[in-house]
Amino acid sequence: MTLCSIDLSGLELLAWALDAGRRGWYVFPLRRGDKRPALHGETYCPGTGPCAGGHLKWEQRATTDEDRITTAWCHDRYNIGIACGPSNLVVVDLDVPKDKSEKDTPDGVDSFTALCERAGQPVPETFRVRTPSGGVHLYFTQPPGARLHSTAGRLARRIDTRAWGGYVVAPGSTTPHGAYAITDDRPPVPLPGWLHEALKPPRQPTARAVSGPVVAQARGYAAAALRNETANVTGAADGTRNATLLRAARALGRLVASGDLDRAEVEEALSRAAAANATQPQHYYDDVIRRGLDWSITHNAGDGRRAV
Repeated sequence: MTLCSIDLSGLELLAWALDAGRRGWYVFPLRRGDKRPALHGETYCPGTGPCAGGHLKWEQRATTDEDRITTAWCHDRYNIGIACGPSNLVVVDLDVPKDKSEKDTPDGVDSFTALCERAGQPVPETFRVRTPSGGVHLYFTQPPGARLHSTAGRLARRIDTRAWGGYVVAPGSTTPHGAYAITDDRPPVPLPGWLHEALKPPRQPTARAVSGPVVAQARGYAAAALRNETANVTGAADGTRNATLLRAARALGRLVASGDLDRAEVEEALSRAAAANATQPQHYYDDVIRRGLDWSITHNAGDGRRAV
């Protein structure tokens, strides 16, 4: 039996973590009053305990086991992270403007409502959480056989999604700005088909009509660049992660502009690499990736250069 040495607020967080686990959602601790994982990074991995067989990231360490949850949350007043992939969840994150100069622009709820109207569909009624900033999290279950990954801005501005490679801050967690609160407690409904289609990675473009050796050389160069840049991101040391990720996105954006790499493939690879070495919420890294690719594609779109 685990003896807790935490106060009442800590016991409340433990109760919320256990509640999430009983719903089948895989949880892991976040820093007290914060949205970042409370787990150690690979650089400082002691190679003991859960990591005795090799370093485990937050997505791998997330659990629904009540004993493990109780043991973890009896140590401190941890906030609660839900690993969306293992939990079979797709969470649509409807954000609000963070810059006061944009306060009169549409927020994520407005954009999502407009998106539903254009699709001729009602706004789905599902498990819903209000965030401290006034944003909204809509929880859905992954479509059968699907393995969707997190996206940033793919549906519309201020709309991100959390799936494999992403996590959300669970209800009951608090920040200096307030609490994450359930506003609709019905079970998450399946992701609507029209949203599933919108979140699928674009199909690979058809092969260009050039000679076999040239195609193979271009693909080989681009694939090697993708491997190298994702390895750089995964191995980035503390204090260099964001700059490394931005450099990788800009470097690979040149190959997207030239047609040697598919943008969705690059976004997914960099997002996974960032998640494997994360110290901040995944949407932060996805935003860096998107901005880096946008900049590079814009500045390299007209030069006609290819990887060969």
